[in-house]
Amino acid sequence: MQELSNTFWDAFGLLLRFDADLYEIIGLSLKVSFTALIFACLIGIPLGALLASTPFRGRAVINVLVNTLMGMPPVVVGLILYLILSANGPLGVLQLLYTPTAMILAQAVLVTPIVAALSRQALEEMNEEYTEQFKLFGLGKTEILKTLIWEARYALLTAILAGLGRAMAEVGAVLIVGGNIDHLTRVMTTTIALETSRGNLAIALGLGIVLIGISLIINASLYAMRYTAKASRYG
Repeated sequence: MQELSNTFWDAFGLLLRFDADLYEIIGLSLKVSFTALIFACLIGIPLGALLASTPFRGRAVINVLVNTLMGMPPVVVGLILYLILSANGPLGVLQLLYTPTAMILAQAVLVTPIVAALSRQALEEMNEEYTEQFKLFGLGKTEILKTLIWEARYALLTAILAGLGRAMAEVGAVLIVGGNIDHLTRVMTTTIALETSRGNLAIALGLGIVLIGISLIINASLYAMRYTAKASRYG
């Protein structure tokens, strides 16, 4: 029990004295995850809006594909990207393997289906609710999409934060394509796995505390947004 208590104090000590290596890892984690989230949103939200509001041949197939990709094991995504980015792969000439760029790509691939599926669900419900009003006012497709995105803004923020939570928790894919290289591709989740295996529990626990704190912030934000959306909708 005393050893466990000491480990907790050591972990907090690393955080409070702003250990350079620890905060370098935290900084890279945030950079990779937020960058991946931006790309995921740039692709996922328009795709979700398209699937929600525009009937076209093959839409059901794309919906099934998006939902399937949501449950894709991260290690499988990492393996596929490894094969693509390796020296013998089609993109090997870019030399992206074992770089933060490869990690961003892996997280973006994992997060995009989540953002797209949650966006589609929110916008589809909104589209069904406002269909008659759109016809009444004779809105064009662009105006309809703008209106849907604005009216569903809180739900879209929920999708975005859910994607961020998924990105921050990722370990399998980024470990495969990033290699967990010190001072280059080492992020919080891969460091926790490595330092736990080494027995350096203070570092692992310190990063775990940071991840839990980020998770709490994300979930609190989701709750606040749902409450705000409900309050604004029902007055």
